[in-house]
Amino acid sequence: MSTGNPSFDLFQTSEDHEALRAAVRAVAEDKIAPYAAEVDEEARYPQEAHDALVASDFFAPHVPEEYGGVGADALATCIVIEEIARVDASASLIPAVNKLGSMPLILAANDDVKRRYLTPLAAGRTTFSYGLSEREAGSDTAAMKTRARRDGDDWVLNGQKSWITNAGVSEYYTVLAVTDPDGPRGGNVTAFVVEKSDEGFTFGEKERKLGIKGSPTRELHLDNVRLPGDRVVGEVGAGLKIALETLDHTRVTIGAQAVGIAQGALDFAIGYVKERKQFGSRVADFQGIQFMLADMAMELEAARQMVYVAAAKSERGDKDLPFFGAAAKCYASDVAMKVTTDAVQLLGGSGYVKDFPVERMMRDAKITQIYEGTNQIQRVVMARQLLKA
Repeated sequence: MSTGNPSFDLFQTSEDHEALRAAVRAVAEDKIAPYAAEVDEEARYPQEAHDALVASDFFAPHVPEEYGGVGADALATCIVIEEIARVDASASLIPAVNKLGSMPLILAANDDVKRRYLTPLAAGRTTFSYGLSEREAGSDTAAMKTRARRDGDDWVLNGQKSWITNAGVSEYYTVLAVTDPDGPRGGNVTAFVVEKSDEGFTFGEKERKLGIKGSPTRELHLDNVRLPGDRVVGEVGAGLKIALETLDHTRVTIGAQAVGIAQGALDFAIGYVKERKQFGSRVADFQGIQFMLADMAMELEAARQMVYVAAAKSERGDKDLPFFGAAAKCYASDVAMKVTTDAVQLLGGSGYVKDFPVERMMRDAKITQIYEGTNQIQRVVMARQLLKA
């Protein structure tokens, strides 16, 4: 409800955003949550979630309306991811990675490339993955070894990419490759769209992971993959700049995922301690437990507000987004790890077994501290922004 004072309205989400939250939560609880434990146990892609997200327009909500999308703003996209992650982190990677994979196109591609690839994404006909990291080029992205050489009007790609989310499921991949080996470090990389059907493009075996087991993580193998010249995203040589700008925006979505995981764990822990009795009293009536819950909720709410502020900056394209995106991802993921660990503690022995979801949430939370830049790298990004002045 509006206060009538625009200054105060800035500090609350809009009625539209809260209506969106309610709609996503209903889909998540009805169509995604019932399969979350099974998806984790079987380490299989959450097809039920995929289908439900396509049917409800929450599959790739960030795609602009001109390409058939719903044109959700950055905060709305974060709310979608947060609410899905509250019940299943693996499923939340569907809209999150769709944004990650396609953001380079939104930022830098010409209209023809955007129309060709964003339109089927918006329609739910494919997911869109992102190929930046390599075995020896994780945090040090400029050290990548994947190469693309010109051959007439075409480009021929050779190399590999590691830790690629939803690899094998996605039809489209934004892949970064060195196009000028003798060029300046960081200014010699170009972004390309690679299609799953391209000859010479294959996948490694699925990684066996601690968490997010429903989201396949595989290597990309590029063996003389020939691409037409119109698969270049943005300018030749501008790929790393585009890739890092992409991460400024999408790190915010990882913060949202972390907030969602933590909220799911806190919600379950509160329900459990209100029902569980020891020494003749509810566990929730013990002050030590109450203090734990208060700290969990306080830190979670601080993380949420940081993510929402960063999302607003992402939507506006503020100059200080690199700091806020890194800070939101870093803080929220650290909070998610702490809150889920405390949730396991609050359940005691029950928290340590798969009969209850908090052990899965704790395993899922860990990756938020690692992907899209480890939290150590986030601190490097923040420090560089501070020292620029």
